[in-house]
Amino acid sequence: MQIGVIGLGRMGGNIVRRLTRAGHSCVVFDANPKAGAELAKEGATAADSVPSLVEALGASPRTVWVMLPSGKITEDMVAQLGSLMRAGDVIIDGGNSNFKDDVRRGRELKPKGIKYLDVGTSGGVWGLARGYCLMIGGDADVVAHLDPIFSALAPGIGDIERTPGREGLDPRAEQGYLHAGPVGSGHFVKMIHNGIEYGMMQAFAEGFDIMKNRNLPSLPEDERFDLNMAEIAEVWRRGSVVTSWLLDLTASALAGDAKLEGYSGDVADSGEGRWTVEAAIEEAVPADVLAASLFVRFRSRQDHTFAEKILSAMRFGFGGHVEAPKA
Repeated sequence: MQIGVIGLGRMGGNIVRRLTRAGHSCVVFDANPKAGAELAKEGATAADSVPSLVEALGASPRTVWVMLPSGKITEDMVAQLGSLMRAGDVIIDGGNSNFKDDVRRGRELKPKGIKYLDVGTSGGVWGLARGYCLMIGGDADVVAHLDPIFSALAPGIGDIERTPGREGLDPRAEQGYLHAGPVGSGHFVKMIHNGIEYGMMQAFAEGFDIMKNRNLPSLPEDERFDLNMAEIAEVWRRGSVVTSWLLDLTASALAGDAKLEGYSGDVADSGEGRWTVEAAIEEAVPADVLAASLFVRFRSRQDHTFAEKILSAMRFGFGGHVEAPKA
């Protein structure tokens, strides 16, 4: 299939590479011409503007995937595409927009006959090799039409053990992508995913911090342990019930920098964590762990602990988020 991709950063560029390697035709644009030129060397067609990208896609129905930071830049791009595209065309937002913005955009584009999909995309800087977990919101017929795109980006079953009792359920979920429901539902599911991620990361961070501090002089001498964090992270990867990709990233960071001196512990938060807590408030659903993990990130910008350095290391590991030591 042919698709346009706008935004060629850490994830957008690798989405293009994965699609190109699967045999799809990609027309690409980025505000930085060098990004498009690099992908052109790998088989993509680089456009020098958004209008030229839309034109290069030819006759409708055309599909453009927007992979930009949430907020005004994505809002403006969707509005621009809405003025350039025609009935039957499809705009995909694969970034981390607020699901309420998706619902509004879908509603605004509907009178023009332009279809809108919101695709929560998880995989970070590892997506090219591992594939992307996709949570898709929008009309079922549009999602079905673009299935070759989604299946090419998804990781596939791989070597993950299959879940018993799934007979009769949607086989796409086993492949790593899912039609979650109407417009907005894809980013809503991804938002909750990221909120849960906050809580899981915080649990690991606090646990390692407790172990690291078990050698304090204030403790009884025979109850002090000088524990090796890197070795503990590694042994937990081997058969324990807390085995996970986040633990893999933690073990890798500790193996290379046992004291995590290369990380500031000043931990940023993305919009999804805040929006998850807001959704919990709207629904009157208790979310103690998720709320607490969000507030810890606020506090981390004032006072850093080993736990926050663990968080920084995990964020760098899966997303390339740089939180360097302060000068």
